[in-house]
Amino acid sequence: MKFNYSKIFLLGFGFFGVSVIWVVYNTYVPLFLATRFSLSPAWIGFFMTLDNIAALFIQPPVGAWSDRLRTPIGRRMPFLLIGAPVGALAFGLIPLAAVLPLFVACTSTLLLSMAFWRTPVIALMPDITPSQFRSQANGVINLMGGVGTIVASLVGSSLYEINVNFPFWMGSGLVVVAALMVFIFIKEPREYEKTPVVEQPGLIASLRELAQAEDKSGLRLLISIFFLFLAYNGIDTFLSLYATRRLLMTEGDAGRLAGHMGLFFVLFALAGGWVGGRLGRKVTIATGALVLSALIAALFFLPVEFLATTFTKLPVLGAIRGVSLLLMPAGIAWAMVNVNTLPMVVDMTISARLGTFTGLYYLFSTLAAILGPNLNGLLIQLSGNDYNVIMLLSPFFLWVAVGLILGVKGGEAQKL
Repeated sequence: MKFNYSKIFLLGFGFFGVSVIWVVYNTYVPLFLATRFSLSPAWIGFFMTLDNIAALFIQPPVGAWSDRLRTPIGRRMPFLLIGAPVGALAFGLIPLAAVLPLFVACTSTLLLSMAFWRTPVIALMPDITPSQFRSQANGVINLMGGVGTIVASLVGSSLYEINVNFPFWMGSGLVVVAALMVFIFIKEPREYEKTPVVEQPGLIASLRELAQAEDKSGLRLLISIFFLFLAYNGIDTFLSLYATRRLLMTEGDAGRLAGHMGLFFVLFALAGGWVGGRLGRKVTIATGALVLSALIAALFFLPVEFLATTFTKLPVLGAIRGVSLLLMPAGIAWAMVNVNTLPMVVDMTISARLGTFTGLYYLFSTLAAILGPNLNGLLIQLSGNDYNVIMLLSPFFLWVAVGLILGVKGGEAQKL
């Protein structure tokens, strides 16, 4: 198996489509819930975890299912061809839903369909990439995801100011195009077509196996990933409301903040994979997490006057405020963390179980994405709607993650 950058870039279109959908969803759905349906922060936090609750029950078993599936078009592609079009249709209908039951129906359909195809598509990366290049490959895929973040936040915010429907319709179109790109240009390894299905431990059995192993490194790694994503997702969900309610930014400018962070994530996604491959994934993740914790803590302690001050205006990026000056390096730090976590997990197993271990990765990151917004939403409500309190918990969770991951043995690139 050879490493092909062009093939990985094409595979990255799948993650590009996923990112566009979720950035638009996470930016504007909380605003709809607060303004259109008058929900409280705690209820918004719960609503924004429904996608992760759906993913919790769907993504891990679907990943294991895709390991066992054999079809003429491969073991991963059928999930993409079913889930992406359904998700695109439901996403385009979300801004048109004027009553809460219809809104919930549209979002629920989106959540179920997106959860159905994400794990199999992400499992394609280790399918077609040798172990020693998986950090670099994940850097490319996250680069494409970061491009999706920039498109969704910067272009989407400009479209939102014209018509609130347009960012959602843009996302629907792009996810269909992205899915077609992956299906047309990525061919799954042919050895699986003729390889009989060998019974492997399923998701629960694999997790039990890790828990009962003498070396708990695999379990420590998964728990560390839980705390890393707990720190990140709790803030990501409420960033637009933090910007509009605490920093008094417009909704359009608030939507651009994710793009400021996403731009630097994109610029350093490849570097994050390269650093992980050269210095070691564990060290790279720990360093990125510590830097990220310092930047988030600074958002809590620095005065609103500095964070809301506009220092310059740039084309597409819009106003660059004090908060942007912290989010930009935060994007670099998150790149160091994010591009190296999945490669560590999949290099804890064999090729026949890549989908299962990708599912375990999403199991723990999804649990974090469920707890984070709920915890922060409750904290905001208990503090009298003080959105600044969301910057308190994340540094603590990041420190816990670092302590756990430093004790992990294995998960580094394997040389041929």
